Amino acid sequence: MPQIKAKINETKIAKRVVVTPDKHFPLADVDALRVVAKAIEIIKPDAYIDLGDMLEGNKISHHNKLLKKYPLEYIVKKAEEEIEEGLKQLDIIDEALDKINCKEKHITTGNHDEWYNSFYAEYPFLPQFKFENIVSGREYKVHPAGKLLKMGRLHFYHGHHYGGVYHARNHLLKLGCNIMYGHHHSINQDSITHVDGVKSAWSIGCLKDMSDESNLWLKRRKTNWAHGFAIVDFYGGGYFNVQPIVIVNGKTSLWGEVISA
Repeated sequence: MPQIKAKINETKIAKRVVVTPDKHFPLADVDALRVVAKAIEIIKPDAYIDLGDMLEGNKISHHNKLLKKYPLEYIVKKAEEEIEEGLKQLDIIDEALDKINCKEKHITTGNHDEWYNSFYAEYPFLPQFKFENIVSGREYKVHPAGKLLKMGRLHFYHGHHYGGVYHARNHLLKLGCNIMYGHHHSINQDSITHVDGVKSAWSIGCLKDMSDESNLWLKRRKTNWAHGFAIVDFYGGGYFNVQPIVIVNGKTSLWGEVISA
């Protein structure tokens, strides 16, 4: 696992990281993405973490009845179109990271991303659908679904292991460590004190289009979803400070500046 080494001068930030949750390309909220891209140029992070469900994977999902109804050639064509469209949305983030020369990029594989690996496992003669291959050439380090990425005293993963209404507290009770995740699309934070100190969990929302049209499976059910991302500053001894940023209707504020898509 990556480790943060504190600099000798402990009054300085050792590492600044921008963390983004579920985008479900090509069903991301483009305005929210543009806000994040503008924020990245202001923040100038040393590293970037995508918490997974980067891709929607609708065309190859085991929930999709097309897989049983249509020939494989048709499914492949539609899936490749979906990926191509999704990667164009990913360009919004990657171009911002390139501008500030941020080379350390991570993805903690989500359950939707894992659908591509399952599809590849069923059709191993289609290696273009292996998730690592989809994002190859973009300098991301891909971490397996469910495996915790550790930086300093904080862990990151997609967030699909534990749920419930109070999923942040559930993560704390089950994992016993500082954790940041996505998956639930909601903003949720909790803390708990153990004998070795305080530990906290953060669920930082999503960047998916939350319209009814992009979430037909909800059948117009209302949710507690919210758009957001987080800034994490690491300093001496691997300690850290988390700044959650909420995006509403394509706008947010950051360090005294209003950012609009």
